[in-house]
Amino acid sequence: MLKNVFSALMLIICCTAAAPAAAEISARQVVESFQNVLLDSMKQGKDLGFKGRYDKLDPAVKKSHDLPKITRIVVGKQWEELTPEQQTKLEQVFTRLIISLYAHNFNNYDGENFSFVSEEETGRGGVVIHSNLHVPNDKDIKFDYMMKKKDDDWQIINIIADGVSDLALKRSEYTSVLGKEGFDALIAKITEKIDAYANAQ
Repeated sequence: MLKNVFSALMLIICCTAAAPAAAEISARQVVESFQNVLLDSMKQGKDLGFKGRYDKLDPAVKKSHDLPKITRIVVGKQWEELTPEQQTKLEQVFTRLIISLYAHNFNNYDGENFSFVSEEETGRGGVVIHSNLHVPNDKDIKFDYMMKKKDDDWQIINIIADGVSDLALKRSEYTSVLGKEGFDALIAKITEKIDAYANAQ
């Protein structure tokens, strides 16, 4: 009996040791997976409406973007001056803003598609994924996705569209509001933008 139990345990151990590790998802795959959700949201844009697009994009954005890091970068040094409760609230509101922005901007499909251009390594272990959004009868839009590893996963920390950093624009605006008008004013400003995106459909 003991011999049979021992043999069974050894079989389990051997099988477990021999099981292949899960394949790591590359930075390019993270970007392309997110872009596929964007395109799918655009294709269903009119039927889904703003809320439907928001709900569809919510898990994809949270999975592919390092939202806590993005929030900290946007606020800059003033992040340390916020209370833990304020930090949590700002991260929640800013997450809603990013998802709302995607739901607002990627709301209709006219034959657009993304294509991979290249990948390059940056300092401190980062990667940049260069891609283009092809717009029929219009100029391509160049997207550069700045990626960093968080634990074992690649995540987006900034997106540069046609040479313009979305993160830099937000940081310039929001640090000014936070410094001059205070935390509540910043939350109110971000919430106002979220409502404007929702109402625009």
